[in-house]
Amino acid sequence: MILFSQILGLGHHAPYRDIPNSEIESSLGLDAGWIEQRTGIKSRRWSEPHEATTDIAKTALERAMDDAGLSGLDIDLVLLATSTPDHLLPPSGSLLAHKVGAINAGAIDLTGACSGFVYAMVLADGFVRTQNKTVAVVAANTLSRRLNRADRTTSVIFADAAGAVIIGPTHAAGGLRGSQLLSDGSKYDLIKIEAGGSRAPYGPQTRPEDTFISISSGREVFSDAVRLMAQTAQAAMTQANITAAGVDRFIPHQANVRIVDAVCKKIGLDPARAALTLDRYGNSSAATVPLTLSIEHARKRFQQGEVILCSAAGAGLSAGSFVWQF
Repeated sequence: MILFSQILGLGHHAPYRDIPNSEIESSLGLDAGWIEQRTGIKSRRWSEPHEATTDIAKTALERAMDDAGLSGLDIDLVLLATSTPDHLLPPSGSLLAHKVGAINAGAIDLTGACSGFVYAMVLADGFVRTQNKTVAVVAANTLSRRLNRADRTTSVIFADAAGAVIIGPTHAAGGLRGSQLLSDGSKYDLIKIEAGGSRAPYGPQTRPEDTFISISSGREVFSDAVRLMAQTAQAAMTQANITAAGVDRFIPHQANVRIVDAVCKKIGLDPARAALTLDRYGNSSAATVPLTLSIEHARKRFQQGEVILCSAAGAGLSAGSFVWQF
């Protein structure tokens, strides 16, 4: 019989340290309200010194397992979408699996930046349907560790958070109905951390600023994010044989409220259907979509037959969207 994927559980976690705009605006000499006016962000969460990515990911995944009524022994694969692993080597996914007792699961990291969760969900769907197994898809970042606090382009935006989704097989039609993944490597250098890879390994010559996130052109990032999110969202809806009117809730990457509004306009979607969490949690890269999914689930549980659209774009440039039916 044909197998489909279903979402079994959702969970999220953000560090408890809340950083209001006033704290950053004061340190950067910005006028009160400057950050919210340009981004829609009012505050964000930053980790405490003892917290690493797998620590916040563990809590999010445990909450998703509780929501699904599953234990670590029920998980067959853990996919961790992150740009800030605990270490460059080994992959943090295996440590996360160990922490939640998923002792029979495979585990791997995916470094897809802001679109990492979308990619992970599309890949997980294939594994679930072909292998008849259960996958934990987790996205988590501690981007506060990669911020130049004197750079207003990045320090006002980025945050720390984690979100988790558990998907498993079912014979009931639904799950992933359409998807589109896209990249534009010609814009590879727009958002980057210069040092730490094979091109510029750490060494005595490494400058502190080369270990932080940098954005070379905020205006270009904005326009490309809108273009790629709208393009992939439209393609995913076309594959799912629906229009924007058929989307019950839109879960976009939480980078900037103006980006979300522009994407809604391009695809003809009522902005009221877009779920927003960036005002309270900022931009945690790949974690924003599952974080928002889980928060929406807690606010108003997803019902059978409900259709959602998820979309993200970021460094790489990598982008993706998918349509999912509960």
